[in-house]
Amino acid sequence: MSVNINYLLLIPEILVLSLGILLFVLALITPRNLQKGIGYLATLGLLGIFLYMPIAWKYTGMAIEGMYQVDKVAIFFKALSLLAGIFVTAIAPKYMEKIGYYSEFFVFAVFTVLGMMVLVSATDFLTLYLGLELMTITFIILTAYKRESAIGAEAGIKYLILAGVSSAILLYGLSLFYGLTRTLNIVDIAAVVKNNGITPAFVLAMVFVLAGFAFKISAVPFHMWAPDVYQGAPTPVTAFLATGSKAASFAIFFRFFYLAFPGIKEHWVGLLATLAALTMVVGNLVAIPQTNLKRMLAYSSIAQAGYILVGFLATDFAGFKAIMFYLSVYLMATIGAFAVATVYENVTGKEEIRDFAGLSQRSPIMAAVLVVSLLSMAGIPPLAGFAGKFYLFYPIIKNWGWLALLALIMSMVSVYYYLRVVLVVYRDEPEDKTPITLPNSIYFTLLITMAVTIVLGVYPTPLAKIAQQAAMIFMK
Repeated sequence: MSVNINYLLLIPEILVLSLGILLFVLALITPRNLQKGIGYLATLGLLGIFLYMPIAWKYTGMAIEGMYQVDKVAIFFKALSLLAGIFVTAIAPKYMEKIGYYSEFFVFAVFTVLGMMVLVSATDFLTLYLGLELMTITFIILTAYKRESAIGAEAGIKYLILAGVSSAILLYGLSLFYGLTRTLNIVDIAAVVKNNGITPAFVLAMVFVLAGFAFKISAVPFHMWAPDVYQGAPTPVTAFLATGSKAASFAIFFRFFYLAFPGIKEHWVGLLATLAALTMVVGNLVAIPQTNLKRMLAYSSIAQAGYILVGFLATDFAGFKAIMFYLSVYLMATIGAFAVATVYENVTGKEEIRDFAGLSQRSPIMAAVLVVSLLSMAGIPPLAGFAGKFYLFYPIIKNWGWLALLALIMSMVSVYYYLRVVLVVYRDEPEDKTPITLPNSIYFTLLITMAVTIVLGVYPTPLAKIAQQAAMIFMK
């Protein structure tokens, strides 16, 4: 029996797979002292594929016999995954030269992007699990990349164990759904529910799946892995976890719940509201006493997941658009902050907040990018984070006013711990006043993330229109 695959819809994935194989072969045959170009080739390759995405935007449909859906939502999130991969591979070369095991990092980074791209198009349990495990397994390897570091090994082991547990929970929930509905297709679940209603076993399956996804997005109380893993992993990997992984995980979370359970929202929106509230409160309050910048950003990332969950409660067109817009601006701000942390750790070997004293004197551009990124995450106007939070919070005011108020209060709380970093950077005197020189790839990454964060805050319309076009798929 022939299978209709429709390769035209799979061109971005085929290109990323080809790039990964090419880098793998080059890593095997190129002498160690000549492998520096592999990192830049990874960046340029992912950039070329990203530039193809406006063309891919025109081609949508079902591939692989309905197991793989290429719609504008999927293309949007694939572009975000590529963008995260581009920035991470751009800031990583100098850092990886210092760690060693240079070329392998970029091979795994490209295959991680491939896992994200497969995940966001999944409409079948098998495809979903394939993409999720490809992304997770490569992240486990990258997390433990600092082989000689005890804290790095701890981060890798902790991520391995908890990722395995979460995958088992998710798989158990999916197996329950299959047993109850006799289908592996996410969309078909909705038809079964419409005809047969729901049972306690169905609700249990939904809870298991929600718990599995909540781990991937680091929602409370499934966040316990994030602070230790973020702190122990190489900083470029931490940036990748906080951006690409979170975006892809939200994309499949988004697709699963709105395609499989559109007629039974009353059974899960209350649970999501509770998760959102807990995640915002715990993430922001626990971030306050943190002294390590990466650990603080980990709790900040947890809080950001809470804000994004708020968008799910709108359950309409505005909510879909807001989630995609906010994930985009969050990616830019987070990459900017972690790019600064990557350079500073590589130069000084330090990552405590107090160690960033006087950064403005050593590198004005790094200080400016760090401040703009942090203030954008806090939602300070006129930066992009303010527009993103406005899009997220405004649609829920009518039905979830208490949650919108809580989100606003938590955003104000976040300003406190972000400003602590700003004060250290601009007020305190550095121990070493030697200027920090930046490689061109990192310099351009810093400029781009800062410029986009500022421009989208002042003029968010272009990105908002793209997100709106993508979100229309859920309005049919």
